[in-house]
Formats: sequence, C-alpha cells, structure tokens
Amino acid sequence: MSGQSLLVPGEITPVRSVPGNIRRPEYVGKPAPTPYTGPEVQDADTVERMRVAGRIAAQAMAEAAKFIAPGVTTDELDRVAHEFMCDHGAYPSTLGYRGFPKSLCTSLNEVICHGIPDSTVLRDGDIVNLDVTAYINGVHGDNNATYLCGDVDEESRLLVERTEESLRRAIKAVKPGRQINVIGRVIESYAKRFGYGVVRDFTGHGINTSFHSGLIVPHYDSPHATTVMKPGMTFTIEPMLTLGSHDYDMWDDGWTVVTKDRKRTAQFEHTLVVTETGADILTLP
Repeated sequence: MSGQSLLVPGEITPVRSVPGNIRRPEYVGKPAPTPYTGPEVQDADTVERMRVAGRIAAQAMAEAAKFIAPGVTTDELDRVAHEFMCDHGAYPSTLGYRGFPKSLCTSLNEVICHGIPDSTVLRDGDIVNLDVTAYINGVHGDNNATYLCGDVDEESRLLVERTEESLRRAIKAVKPGRQINVIGRVIESYAKRFGYGVVRDFTGHGINTSFHSGLIVPHYDSPHATTVMKPGMTFTIEPMLTLGSHDYDMWDDGWTVVTKDRKRTAQFEHTLVVTETGADILTLP
C-alpha cells in the first residue's frame, strides 16, 4: 500500500454564501432537521424532481473532480462544487446540515466518510472521495465517487475499482418484493472475495424531500434490514470498503471518520428509485 503519511486536520475557510433566491432546506440554521414522517414511496412528480436534483449533484461532482491533482486543496474542490450548484439554482445540501460547514465532503485515503474540505493539499498517490448532494425544487439528490490523484499504487487502485463494482452489483439486486438486506448481502459477499472490510455503522438511507428519511440501507447482510422494496421507494446505496478492519475512529471535529487501523478505504454512491422491474439511477450526469 502507499507509504503516504496519515492525514491531519487543516484550516477551514469561512462558510461560503448562497444567493438569497435559492431555496434552503428546512434544517439550515437549525441544530438538526425536523424528523421525516412522510412515505418512503414517492409519486412520479417527486421522482422527476429528484432526477433533476440528482443530475445537478452528479454534474457538480464531475466538475469538482476535474480539479483533482497534486497540489490542489480540498477547499478548492468545495469551491468548484459550491459554485456549480448555486449557478444551477441548487442549494448544497451538506452546507448547514447539523452544522456541517462545507458544500461537499472530501474523504482522502483512510477517511471513510464526512471529511471536511479545508487547507489539506492533495498529494500524488492519494485517493479522493467526493460526496455531493444538491437540493432543488424541494428534494435532494445524493451521490459520491472515489477518484485517483496522480500515480496511485495498485492495491489502492483495485480497492477503488472493486468498490465501484460492488455498487453496480448492489443496484442490480434491487427488485420490488425483495428485502433491503439483499443489497448488503451482495456487497458483503463480493467484498469478502478480496478480504476487504465492509463499514457497518455508516449506511445508505432513504432520501426524498428529506436528506435522510430514516430508512436505513446497510452494506452488510443485516438480519434487521427486512423492509420490503416497493416501486417508487427512493434511497441511496453507498458501500464503503476498506483494506483492513471496518472499525473506525472519529476526529474531534465530530464529522471526519477514519479507519481505526488507518488503512485505506473507498466509497461510491447513487440515489435510486425502485421500479416495477429493478432500479433506476437518479444521479446520472
């Protein structure tokens, strides 16, 4: 594996402004969102609005990814995604969510998820996850992907490729009438072929007018994930695979989650709607 030194927190720049004409989610300025009490199955109009939000989120992520290179700060990636979403009339969903200070998450190397963009400079050989969610027309679209920065070692490159493949396999497993745990079963069985850890405590989730509806989508074979998938259900699948243990530590910032053994980890995510025959990806650029 890469001999990169471990990450340390950088300096966080001031909160970026959002034009006043852009609609905010209800949780902005509050310590926590109002609990969602609506249905997990969405009507056709909501799904189509989510497709718009998902497209903007996917495009913003792709735009930020163009700037991934040694010497670039994670804060610069945040700026690019922030400006793209605002330019397209969308609010960056993470900005102000439970106090999160930035417009996307940047999780490098041993960071599992929720890394805060700051003055950290990308290095040759890093792997970089961008997690972008857009809010527009009253709904959210959420996606993430892990990118290679410069010359990445073979072990890390394979981890990234296989994590993306685990997401593809999980999406194919989505069918109405099946329980949610089939998703985690597929991911875990594939990851075990390579000896990878599967993160358990951070999961996929229901999403719609709410950023996190309360529906949980584990990425391992959980006996408790017995919710039956129905046409119109909308949720994310976002497997996090590690080169070692699935155990984790959290930084003092209350957000940044790192592998306990500090081995590398990768993640990929799409927002989906269950159809009559399978799944439709809503976060396509």
